[in-house]
Amino acid sequence: MFVREKRIAGHAYLYLVESVREDGRTKQRIIKNLGRKEAVLASGELERLAVSIGRYAERAIVLSQLEAGNPEGLTCKRIGPPLLFGRLWQETGCAAVITDLLAGRGFEFAVERAVFATVLHRIMVSGADRACEKWMADYDIPGIEGLALHHLYRAMAWLGEELPAEQQKDATPFAPRTIKDLIEERLFEHRRDLFSELSVVFMDTTSLSFTGAGGATLGARGYSKDHRPDLMQMILGVVIDAQGRPICSEMWPGNTADVSVLVPVIDRLRARFAIGRVCVVADRGMISAATIAALEERGLEYLLGARERTDSLVRHVVLEDTRPFTPLCVRRAGGEETQLFVKEVMAERRRYIVCRNEAEAAKDASDRAAVIAALDQQLRRGDKAMIGNSAYRRFLRLTAKHAFEIDPGKVADEARFDGIFVLRTNARITPLQAVLRYRDLIQVEALFKTAKSLMRTRPIYHSSDAAIRGHVFCSFLALILRKELDTRCRKAGLQPEWGDVLRDLDRLQEVEIDKAGRRMRLRTPCTGIAGPLFKAAHIALPANIQEASIS
Repeated sequence: MFVREKRIAGHAYLYLVESVREDGRTKQRIIKNLGRKEAVLASGELERLAVSIGRYAERAIVLSQLEAGNPEGLTCKRIGPPLLFGRLWQETGCAAVITDLLAGRGFEFAVERAVFATVLHRIMVSGADRACEKWMADYDIPGIEGLALHHLYRAMAWLGEELPAEQQKDATPFAPRTIKDLIEERLFEHRRDLFSELSVVFMDTTSLSFTGAGGATLGARGYSKDHRPDLMQMILGVVIDAQGRPICSEMWPGNTADVSVLVPVIDRLRARFAIGRVCVVADRGMISAATIAALEERGLEYLLGARERTDSLVRHVVLEDTRPFTPLCVRRAGGEETQLFVKEVMAERRRYIVCRNEAEAAKDASDRAAVIAALDQQLRRGDKAMIGNSAYRRFLRLTAKHAFEIDPGKVADEARFDGIFVLRTNARITPLQAVLRYRDLIQVEALFKTAKSLMRTRPIYHSSDAAIRGHVFCSFLALILRKELDTRCRKAGLQPEWGDVLRDLDRLQEVEIDKAGRRMRLRTPCTGIAGPLFKAAHIALPANIQEASIS
């Protein structure tokens, strides 16, 4: 039903009409002739009719308020992220575990809500807790009423609080056991029925710098992966299982070498989660002769990346082996096929698996050709700065005239490693199984990239080690929620871009308005990927919130 204007004999008339369907065709039927337009507008009849209808058209009231520029009594909150990740927070057990650990502590504010708000902030935009306090004002997060910045700081300090001495049995030499360790262990128990054993673990590390007066035991100078050697830093390790589920996080002083942490972490992992047989999968940076000896002494299986260029046994014995490769065709989850060539080599009673990836070999050759071409152009302009460039230096030699030139022998030697990776293992698995398991580590690096983006918690301003640990641990909890969402999306056949996820969830907003003592609630349309995400997470939007197209 609507008002239609029609001109007759040079005058405009207004009619109240409705659309009807007769004989398969849509027609407009006049309900009432309102009269000449000038007279109707002058009498105010239309305004009185609109007000009368408006009492039963709540969305129209909001729209008219906005169009009239009269937002008094109007509030707007983003509801998409709290709805989606709030459900995952509950179903992964995070809410229940944290609430149970808080029993009897006597905090005068909602600590679990403060932790969830921080985790949600980390998922959506990341950053410091100061930013979180301002950010959460725009979101409808249940239970955060009254939370202030000092509450967030206290919640972070609780997460990183050291446990009593009698609970420090399984601590590493680098860090004490804290509340966050209890949370990880109970979350593991919560989902333990999803897999029979933690038989394969992957581990990676990164460094985080921080400012402020904190970090008395965590902070140290060391190799900075975020290029801030001027700041104190800590090392963060993340352990995940074969399905890519985050198991736990470890934090050490910033001067701790990667090769020194693998064995203590594995020992601690076995004690914390009551696991027996475990195969450790790690990349080159995690291993040393002492690490391998310690793993063998404990009877643990391992699959470790070898250093092809610097390990003399690998370089001069394993790679010189003349036995033929076995061709393999590996199909990825998306249907893409990769051609591999694999062989097993025994050297000094050590088992090595040599693999050549044809696609990677072609890429390595192309990249090297580009470097050589650029190097040749630089040499034509002068060789003064060449020796300082590591990409160039490995292809140069010094001539009798004390000048640099491209060394064809070094170029040819480098070509030996095109597409090649070598594994050392003591696991009782076939070469194909070894390669596929190590490829899992390569694929898991995508998750680590996600983890590192979520772990970008800088700037960290906390004044105590406990608060710093809690601050960083919230990023680990954010990683758990994101992995859970990724898992549900895969089951539903979705592969959304993460940027689209954040953007479309943020677009879902709830509008409330007070009008004549009445409180009305509406929401914006669920657009883009948001709808499929809610469906994948089995979330229905609240039935008492009407949908309105508000721009």
